[in-house]
Amino acid sequence: MTGINQLSINTIRVLAADMVQAANSGHPGAPMGCAPMAHVLFTRFLTANPKNSKWLNRDRFVLSNGHGCALQYVLLHLMGYKVTMDDLKNFRQLGSKTPGHPENTHTDGIEVTTGPLGQGISNAVGMAIAERHLAATFNKPGFTVIDNTVYAIAGDGCLQEGVASEASSLAGHLQLGNLIVLYDSNGIQIDGSTKLGFTENVLERYAAYGWHTLEVADGDNDLDGLARAIEAAKAETDRPTLIKVETTIGFGAAKAGTEGVHGAPLGAESLAAVKALFDFDPAQKFSVADAVYDFYAQRAAEGARREDEWNALLAEYAQAHPELHAELVRRIEGRLPDGWEKALPRYTPADKPVATRKLSEGVLNAIAGLVPELIGGSADLTGSNLTRWKGAVDFQPEATGLGSYAGRYVRYGVREHGMAAISNGIAAYGANIPFASTFLNFISYAAGATRLSALSHLRVLYIMTHDSIGLGEDGPTHQPIETMAMLRATPNYLNFRPADGNEVSAAYLAALQHSDRPSVLSLTRQNLPQLEGSSIESAMLGGYNLQMFGSDDGAKLDLLIVGTGSETSLAVDTAKLLAAENGLAVKVVSMPCLELFNAQSDEYRHSVLTPGVPSISVEALSTFGWHKYVHRPIGIDSFGASGPVDKLYKHFGLVPEVIAGKAIKLIDYYKNRPVPTLDLEF
Repeated sequence: MTGINQLSINTIRVLAADMVQAANSGHPGAPMGCAPMAHVLFTRFLTANPKNSKWLNRDRFVLSNGHGCALQYVLLHLMGYKVTMDDLKNFRQLGSKTPGHPENTHTDGIEVTTGPLGQGISNAVGMAIAERHLAATFNKPGFTVIDNTVYAIAGDGCLQEGVASEASSLAGHLQLGNLIVLYDSNGIQIDGSTKLGFTENVLERYAAYGWHTLEVADGDNDLDGLARAIEAAKAETDRPTLIKVETTIGFGAAKAGTEGVHGAPLGAESLAAVKALFDFDPAQKFSVADAVYDFYAQRAAEGARREDEWNALLAEYAQAHPELHAELVRRIEGRLPDGWEKALPRYTPADKPVATRKLSEGVLNAIAGLVPELIGGSADLTGSNLTRWKGAVDFQPEATGLGSYAGRYVRYGVREHGMAAISNGIAAYGANIPFASTFLNFISYAAGATRLSALSHLRVLYIMTHDSIGLGEDGPTHQPIETMAMLRATPNYLNFRPADGNEVSAAYLAALQHSDRPSVLSLTRQNLPQLEGSSIESAMLGGYNLQMFGSDDGAKLDLLIVGTGSETSLAVDTAKLLAAENGLAVKVVSMPCLELFNAQSDEYRHSVLTPGVPSISVEALSTFGWHKYVHRPIGIDSFGASGPVDKLYKHFGLVPEVIAGKAIKLIDYYKNRPVPTLDLEF
């Protein structure tokens, strides 16, 4: 290997080491070892336009081993993305465009946020699903408007993570031939050699998943071998490909091939030696030869040319298929269909009690045909989650006879974590809105990925059913006591516990309208009444005054009861009891979404949570977090139990008589004491 390729690869290695050294923090080993494969991929295969990093038909690149992000930042800089040399110099500094792990919201050209291992390769599976679905939906004879490839680099750690196994297994079943993963097999992780605990034959495992597998024995030097492997992978259209690339971590450094080069700067002496080895001036830092910039600029220009060709094709497509073109453009721009929300069901108290999971099914049936970008499925609980609408077609390879890539219902199997990570990839790809469904308790299986939904500002709908002890006999293994508290503590989430049909419709409306955050819709197994005073518009505020009892105008209130989800009707029954038997004036507040309520003005929030009035909350979950809003939270701060739902609610004191008794004690406590004003923002 000589000439511009050698110079470019060594430039990547040295720049990455310079970045880590300047930050006195980071991971130089992976960038130095992966430089050859990344260079071949970016300069020979990856089609993208750095001047328009959001071009829909670009190839996608995911660095799954995100700790090696100095590699990606260098490549983005060389390609001409909005990553300057100063950005490289500010690696891992507060407010820089080059944070310690790749973040899609920070850096031009970063597709997904990675770092937690296994997430990136799983996101790549989601991107491949998105591409296959859009291609099947929009491509017509003579008009291949969607045909990009998804590439990823993943390390040993990624392939040890369970989430990667879940996603990879599904990718093999789905025959995603548009997915190519370069496996950086350097035999080293933080604790030392992979021989300590990772000795399986990875290629045989992936072959069993249904993947096409290849190997490059000398990933440090064999550029032609790398290119041949990628070409062979691109030629395989019916299977995803895993290319095992044998590399040396920290290639060229004194501690190359050891854990010592994984997660710490090389040190000034070792870095100088590396530069000398690669014929760089040891005294110079952050140096790039003009020839390297020019070489990468040629590939960037090719990407711009390819986008120009695509735009011309799209213009012809508009003439030949105007309706499909308009639909594709709408989805690329992220606009929801005009008037779709008018189809959301509305209810009155005259309507029969229905479980909110069943009401959710009604919403999906109402909007699935109007919002065709909605794509998703359940983790083997379709009949319980009720997420498959009438007329839905499964997303499956045509060859299976089970569906087609134009289908929108994904059979995830029992793979909750993989499902969530794949959904992140679908959302990140664009032009699709993914949903994922299981029991609320099992979102904990997926927490690594659902947290990244929020951090990455991705619109993913998590449709979670069986949301409390109300699921009954399945018992504490399935009853999510603490789960909602965890979700509410996670920034940038919308968490809904709708109390009736109007609030379910509002939850879907808010979830779809908020394009920059995920939503969790927590739904009941048991039937709930349609409430007097509820509406879609009120529920969109997160919390609102539902009903008054014992007072016509609310001028003098004795108590405020906040209910959420299935306990809102319980709050109403308790208020009725207190008004009838104790002569108290009680206001009931429905609080389907604390996050939306928190976003309202102080004036509005205090018009709902009336200052100076003793207050309680009722929720069949942990009371954690409710003290910000009420004086006495009532809930369950132990694990649940197995039994019929009515007996469970009585066992845990979640019945009107018991709640009323606690409320009276609270009122008595504050008779001669000032009532603190809560929910204050300074």
